[in-house]
Amino acid sequence: MNSLPKRLAPSAYIEGILAYDRVVLSKAITLIESTLQSDFVLAREVLQGILPYTQNTKSIRIGITGVPGVGKSTFIDVFGTFITNKCNKKLAVLAIDPTSQRTKGSIMGDKTRMESLSMNKNAYIRPSATGNALGGVARRTRETILLCEAAGFEVIIVETVGVGQSETLVKDMVDFFLLLMLAGAGDELQGIKKGIMEMADAVTITKADDNNVLEANLAKIEYQNALHLFRADNSGWFPQVSVCSALTNKGIKSVWKMVEKYQTITQNNGFFDRNRQQQQISWMHQTIKQILEEQFYQNEIIKNLLPDIEKDILENKIAPTSAAIQLIDFYKNK
Repeated sequence: MNSLPKRLAPSAYIEGILAYDRVVLSKAITLIESTLQSDFVLAREVLQGILPYTQNTKSIRIGITGVPGVGKSTFIDVFGTFITNKCNKKLAVLAIDPTSQRTKGSIMGDKTRMESLSMNKNAYIRPSATGNALGGVARRTRETILLCEAAGFEVIIVETVGVGQSETLVKDMVDFFLLLMLAGAGDELQGIKKGIMEMADAVTITKADDNNVLEANLAKIEYQNALHLFRADNSGWFPQVSVCSALTNKGIKSVWKMVEKYQTITQNNGFFDRNRQQQQISWMHQTIKQILEEQFYQNEIIKNLLPDIEKDILENKIAPTSAAIQLIDFYKNK
């Protein structure tokens, strides 16, 4: 016998989150990730209730991405441990898990890949399966950020699955965007899209240890030269390049110092707040598009018409643009 999952009252979620109750926080995140219509209504109440407690410009949201094999999780484990232990800050890591399209299950287990942080009382790790979300970004990552900030987390790290479409979306929900790169892989800029480089607030060359130190430093110079070719934005910050080793802890403190420097500069010149405000507006527009798309494809008339329309397209009986307009007209006149 199927039954709806047991949920708390909105006030219980809100009070638990504000009291730094990790169990309640996890339940609240599960709630906002749910696709049940009843949960959607409850989630909106919870988000509205914690909203006054999320206006915390002392927090810093950091997006971290990198090519496969760069060691994102290892870096975050060591970097996060430094932030919590040396800087005495509460850290939340939102690790976006790739979801198997066959089994619909998460492929990676982020808590097992971040052994130190998973046992750290000042750290909270939340893996989220991406499902069919664009570019591998979990649908409710933005809401999860707000919940974590309301719970008192001062540093929020969003780890993406790799270089791709997801980076554009993550860039639009964080304050600082860090690109991790490897040295010694041939042409250092080969295969790296210009758009990804332009989005980065900093580039860090990882695994600068043992026999790889020289190559890492050479790669640093190459990236610095490449970044100088890009046009400066209006943040007042010029992207920096560093090298680090999670194995030896070399350069980890320098990466954090870069983040702090960025936060100070952009808060002083007003860009930090303006950027967050613009992200809020962008969030609203993206949500409108998402909801309209979901409603369109869930409509019974559209579901019934779609197979025949698709068949007509395959048989060259109707152009895709005409088919789309026809379907939209049916939806509007339902």
